[in-house]
Amino acid sequence: MPSLNDIRSTFLGYFERNGHRVVDSSPLVPRNDPTLMFTNSGMVQFKNLFTGIETRDYNRATTAQKCVRAGGKHNDLDNVGYTARHHTFFEMLGNFSFGDYFKSDAIGFAWELLTRDFGIPRDRLLVTIYHTDDEAAEIWKKVAGLPDHKIIRIPTSDNFWQMGPTGPCGPCTEIFFDHGDQIWGGPPGSAEEDGDRFIEIWNLVFMQNEQFEDGSMRALDMQSIDTGMGLERIGALLQGKHDNYDTDLMRSLIEASAHATSSDPDGPGKVHHRVIADHLRSTSFLISDGVMPSNEGRGYVLRRIMRRAMRHAHMLGAHDPVMHRLVPSLVQQMGAAYPELNRAQPLIEETLRSEETRFRQTLDRGLRLLDEELARLPEGANLPGEAAFKLYDTYGFPLDLTQDALREQGRTVDTAGFDAAMAEQKAKARAAWAGSGETKDAAIWYDLAEKHGATEFLGYDSVEAEGQIVALVTDGAEADEAKKGDTVQIVVNQTPFYAEAGGQVGDTGLIRTESGAARVTDTRKIAGVFVHVAEVTTGTIARGQGAQLSVDRDRRDMIRANHSATHLLHEALRRTLGEHVAQRGSLNAPDRLRFDFSHNHAVTAEEAARIEAEVNEFIRQNSRVETRIMTPDDARGLGAQALFGEKYGDEVRVVSMGHQGNSGKGTDGQTYSLELCGGTHVARTGDIGAFALLGDSASSAGVRRIEALTGQAALAHLRDADRQLGEIAGVLKAQAGDVVNRVRALADERKALANEVAQLKRQLAMGGGGATEAKDIGGVRFIGRKVEGVGGKELGPLVDEMKAQLGSGAVLVLAEADGKATVAAGVTADLTGQISAVSLVQAATAALGGKGGGGRPDRAQGGAPSLEAAEAAFAEVEKLIGDSL
Repeated sequence: MPSLNDIRSTFLGYFERNGHRVVDSSPLVPRNDPTLMFTNSGMVQFKNLFTGIETRDYNRATTAQKCVRAGGKHNDLDNVGYTARHHTFFEMLGNFSFGDYFKSDAIGFAWELLTRDFGIPRDRLLVTIYHTDDEAAEIWKKVAGLPDHKIIRIPTSDNFWQMGPTGPCGPCTEIFFDHGDQIWGGPPGSAEEDGDRFIEIWNLVFMQNEQFEDGSMRALDMQSIDTGMGLERIGALLQGKHDNYDTDLMRSLIEASAHATSSDPDGPGKVHHRVIADHLRSTSFLISDGVMPSNEGRGYVLRRIMRRAMRHAHMLGAHDPVMHRLVPSLVQQMGAAYPELNRAQPLIEETLRSEETRFRQTLDRGLRLLDEELARLPEGANLPGEAAFKLYDTYGFPLDLTQDALREQGRTVDTAGFDAAMAEQKAKARAAWAGSGETKDAAIWYDLAEKHGATEFLGYDSVEAEGQIVALVTDGAEADEAKKGDTVQIVVNQTPFYAEAGGQVGDTGLIRTESGAARVTDTRKIAGVFVHVAEVTTGTIARGQGAQLSVDRDRRDMIRANHSATHLLHEALRRTLGEHVAQRGSLNAPDRLRFDFSHNHAVTAEEAARIEAEVNEFIRQNSRVETRIMTPDDARGLGAQALFGEKYGDEVRVVSMGHQGNSGKGTDGQTYSLELCGGTHVARTGDIGAFALLGDSASSAGVRRIEALTGQAALAHLRDADRQLGEIAGVLKAQAGDVVNRVRALADERKALANEVAQLKRQLAMGGGGATEAKDIGGVRFIGRKVEGVGGKELGPLVDEMKAQLGSGAVLVLAEADGKATVAAGVTADLTGQISAVSLVQAATAALGGKGGGGRPDRAQGGAPSLEAAEAAFAEVEKLIGDSL
């Protein structure tokens, strides 16, 4: 019996031998189809090849595509576990031709693979075609020898495929397997077609027409093939099973669930095990493709799947988290075909464990409250919507889990009442928001958030994506379109553009539609809506259009490098300066980073060198930057630092980088940096390149600010510093290594010369070093001197020398240097009781046309506009001395 892994390999190998390129499965989050929540078929990654927008170096391809159908219009969640063939996650085998072969070869390949390589009996197969597709009918007769009664013509859209209301389309042919008359059901198109006797196993789409808005069609220039065959479905057939959950792969996961819960895989809990096995696959693959549980968008669907599985584990009697313990079984089964499972296994296990740990509290409380609500109702009555909303809003118990729990009792929820209660709550929230101090014109964003939901951010792992424009805003009002030259705010359903938050600046880039383009100059987030501030550069853009969104990659890379370096810097500061260091603000721009932190002293040169060296050490380590989702309390319990300026809800992104000895953080005690952060980061620390600390300055009381550069900017800064050092060495005629000592020697020499010059100036001011003639005023000796080229700093020593020469007396010096006039006065200690140097300075400055001056009774100093009235100043001082005696 072939395993599902064998069947997958056989399929891909067959088409590879027939000239097809084996292409890896694309991620579950489609980047080229904004209408899809998740990749749900093999053709999604090739959409642009079919439309001719994109070309590759092959025109035949084959894939095993991982798919999820659990949200939006493709939602099988509620049926999973209760039917034989519904899954949230499944694999779609497919072969594709892009303008190469067409119907005849596609049918030939399918028939040969099924009947020869897979060994399916020919007489058990039949096909459907679109009722007007005579060409396909003739090919089936020729290639497979099928009689007319086994070529069933279907006139409905079941056998006519369309990419959308307009664009590529064409007829299909579906291949069915007949399980025999022991199973109820009729062939497709019959009244009993919903039975399980005839099961579709493969669908071949002939993409041959282009449809226009008026309903007309024309033949495509490039006619193509798109096929899809569910691996689980064909696997069940080839393994002789009638239930996908009985295949080897699913059975192994069911048995792992039974072992983990100590229960019978085929007993009363059979449905629970099937749900767990299916949901284990979808949750693990979604996490490996970068989807994290959240309260909106894809993250909400993931959380819904996870919690549904966890509730079924609870119903099996599991008292501790179970889902994370099943991941190794899944990796063992599917890791070889999908290596991303191996790489993401630690993240998957941690996410499942932490989510289930938190959810168990909600689950226990919610089920207890649900039982209390049901006890108040008549037997078999449905749950009122208000009660369901209370469980959701007050106690965090989701509606879908309430519905799932009631389903097993044959009850439902009054969803109309639930929706009415939800609407009433939104109205109250909006009224509260209106009075919160937000700007009046921001009300439009609340309207858009309520109408279209929050924007889904795709930018953690991508800088390009497709989105759909859901709104255009100009001058505070919605608009249908914007034309070249208009400034507009663009809202899309999903975006790779990061909106300014937590110190990281908003992304810039380009938004293109089929009719125009707009340059995005900033991205902001208001009420959960990402607002792309842009100018239309060509043509027009319109609401409802599909759009290609491209972030300025180089700019984003520089921002990411600076943001990740900020995390390393924060930890280096704490380890160098002390545990008191905490972030007080930051800026992560493309050209630099700025980091404000609590610290009372300037960072010394030695400390700065240690910090810079430590950051560069972990950059060179080139360790992987990892992200996990957990509660703020759990994150802080691991030692994570909360970054200033970010608001945290009931879950946070925890970014870790760097490995060291057992003095770190995290569960292993070896993580260097562990931060709560919603920003974008490099994949590995080595992507930062280099780190150069520019300097430290005061930001405010008790807060210091460091600025730094990374990557090419850091290297350019270091090269420039090296160039300047070389120039200085050349001027000094010294080696670069001797520059510091040479400069110190020159500084000492300069200081000595300055002291010598000052001494000469004082000697010159005192008459060349000889005795200075003093005037006698009522028995008080007085020296008045006017000097040139003596600055204010040199007057104090000069006055003291003149006082020492006098022994007893008073001195007044009027000096002028560099265009500034200064007045200085001195009085010996024996006379300060009668004469104050401060009074002498004030009298002199007044005579010179100025005012003020101060100091001590024995020495004072002041300024003056000029020394033009020097004689008057001397006379005024002499008079003041005489009057004081």
